[in-house]
Amino acid sequence: MKLFFQIVCGPLCSSNPLTTVEWYLVFTSLCIVLSQLPNLNSIAGLSLVGAVTAITYSTMVWVLSVSQPRPPTISYEPITLPSSSASVFAVLNALGIVAFAFRGHNLVLEIQATMPSTFKHPAHVPMWKGAKVAYFFIAMCLFPVAIGGFWAYGNLMPSGGILNALYGFHSHDIPRGLLAMCFLLVVFNCLSSFQIYSMPVFDSFEAGYTSRTNRPCSIWVRSGFRVFYGFINFFIGVALPFLSSLAGLLGGLTLPVTFAYPCFMWVLIKKPTKYSFNWYFHWILGWLGIAFSLAFSIGGVWSMVNNGLKLKFFKPPN
Repeated sequence: MKLFFQIVCGPLCSSNPLTTVEWYLVFTSLCIVLSQLPNLNSIAGLSLVGAVTAITYSTMVWVLSVSQPRPPTISYEPITLPSSSASVFAVLNALGIVAFAFRGHNLVLEIQATMPSTFKHPAHVPMWKGAKVAYFFIAMCLFPVAIGGFWAYGNLMPSGGILNALYGFHSHDIPRGLLAMCFLLVVFNCLSSFQIYSMPVFDSFEAGYTSRTNRPCSIWVRSGFRVFYGFINFFIGVALPFLSSLAGLLGGLTLPVTFAYPCFMWVLIKKPTKYSFNWYFHWILGWLGIAFSLAFSIGGVWSMVNNGLKLKFFKPPN
């Protein structure tokens, strides 16, 4: 949002710009307004907007990056580390970051919560088709960004990612309207993603309130829960601005939710014959997920120890 504002206003609005905390507040306020929708079924349109904007801005980012001349000092040489063990830990930390970024929990939650299921028409059949189509589009977004981004910027890629690289290297080469549209689509996508991730939390709040008070959740109570949760997120974003440096560790810790627990759940629910192919297959997959989780977590811890974790509370970057 900050970069979008800078692109649209240009030098005219640079005299007294909003601070990072103020931009956090603007984004939080927009999220709270959109979060007043009652359930996942009601945000289907918003979810569709999020999917379309994700595909559009991902395509725009890598196409614009590849179409521009590469920086003259670009390099594709691997980063040199003092030892082979350091290289292994760095790779594990990088995979942990990838695992943290490539999370499909919201997809599963949304499909499960919005699809009716009966014995005659079980939801798992169209759910599986929907998951395959969805992950095809996710791959279509992420792989070109990764490949095109590395080709366009190499080791000059800033820590903020390809969006910051696009703005930093080509803000004067690309038409302002096109660049502003790209950043605005990112904002729309983040706003819709917030609703999908938050809806299970809202449901938990409302279910707890209903079970304790034995009365339905009124619109004022529902709105209060959403405002409270939105500002809790705002507080965490301002108070703990160093959370992004924990991405590798968090990716390792959350990996079992995607790659291990579903395998163990399948064995417990389906109860396949002991020592059969399916029994071995799911137990091996589940424990592989646990092993990867431990390895990625160790890589994340090594990265924090090696690079140092700067705990700057209540000091978000400018």
